[in-house]
Amino acid sequence: MPGKRSYDDGCAAAHALDLIGERWALLVVRELLFGPRRFTDLRETLPGISPNVLSQRLKDLEDIGVLNRTQLPPPAASWVYELTPWGQQLEPILQQLGRWGAQSPTHPLGARISVATGLSALKTMFDPALAPGLDATIALHIGRETYQLRFQDGQLVISRQSPTTPDAAIRGELNDLRDVIFAGVPLATAEQAGKIKVEGDQALVQKFVTLFPLPAGAAQ
Repeated sequence: MPGKRSYDDGCAAAHALDLIGERWALLVVRELLFGPRRFTDLRETLPGISPNVLSQRLKDLEDIGVLNRTQLPPPAASWVYELTPWGQQLEPILQQLGRWGAQSPTHPLGARISVATGLSALKTMFDPALAPGLDATIALHIGRETYQLRFQDGQLVISRQSPTTPDAAIRGELNDLRDVIFAGVPLATAEQAGKIKVEGDQALVQKFVTLFPLPAGAAQ
């Protein structure tokens, strides 16, 4: 892009960093992995970014073909940003970065996370070896949004929709669910405190929270 500093290196990885290596760029992509978002949505989930920087990152990512800006049909008529198919290909890269970063002894595990961060962490850390033969659907209600978590054939597919007949449903804040899955807070404790509500197949949810082991810490 004109005016941007470049590594001026023929390596494709260096070129990729020229394209998406600016501060906040990959985090903007992360927030769009599970569907379109408005500018105000991105400001809310990326509170550390200024409006001017966010506007610039969105323009840069649109210019290189990673995302599109489109207008929703009436009555919403809002402008939203969504990943292109090429931009969606960054998901496994972000997942691999997540697995690598999770091994860091300084990883701030208790820090606030966005919904996209939490959902991406589930997809990243899901271990199919812990769920042999699992065929189930869980509705995850986070704030005003509902996501479908579909387990089948050793895969976890997450989509932004409300399943018609889920086997179980979980309601709560993403950070509370994070504490149960990744920080060792017992599910029963979170339920008793009113932080998480479970409906439907209780045994399935008890199994669900064990399917995402963090990788061992990096050797020092």
